[in-house]
Amino acid sequence: MSTITRISISLEEELLDKFDAFSEEQGYPTRSEAMKTVIREALVREEWTEGSHVAGAISMVYDHHKGDVVRKLLVAQHDFCGEILCSQHVHLDHTNCMEIIVLRGAGERIRKLLTRLRRIKGLKHITLSMSTTGEHLN
Repeated sequence: MSTITRISISLEEELLDKFDAFSEEQGYPTRSEAMKTVIREALVREEWTEGSHVAGAISMVYDHHKGDVVRKLLVAQHDFCGEILCSQHVHLDHTNCMEIIVLRGAGERIRKLLTRLRRIKGLKHITLSMSTTGEHLN
C-alpha cells in the first residue's frame, strides 16, 4: 500500500471556487478525491500522447439501412483485430444502432482505427473514450 503525502497548492480564490463547485456537482466527497481524478485524467492523456499501451472505447451510432455502413464497419474492425478486445451491438430502434468497441493497444493504432471509422459515411455519431490499462496509475 502506498503512503499518503499531504501537499499544499496556491490558487486564486475564483479558481478554487470553480473547482469546489465542480467537485460538488460531480459528487466528490473531498477536494482531494476530485484532485486525484483530475491528476489521473492528465496522466491518462499523457499516456495517449507518448504512445504507451492504453485502453479505451469507441462508441458509434448509425443508421444500419444507409449504404454499406455495416460492411465497412466490419472490414475496418477486422483490420484492427489485434487492438479490439470485444464489441457490442445494440438496436436502439428499427433504424438506429449503437456499437461499442473496447480496445487495448498502442494509442497510435487506436487513433488510426478511429480516423478510419470516421471516414465511413452513414455514421451519426462517433466518440473515443480514452482510458488506461492501469499499469502506471495507483
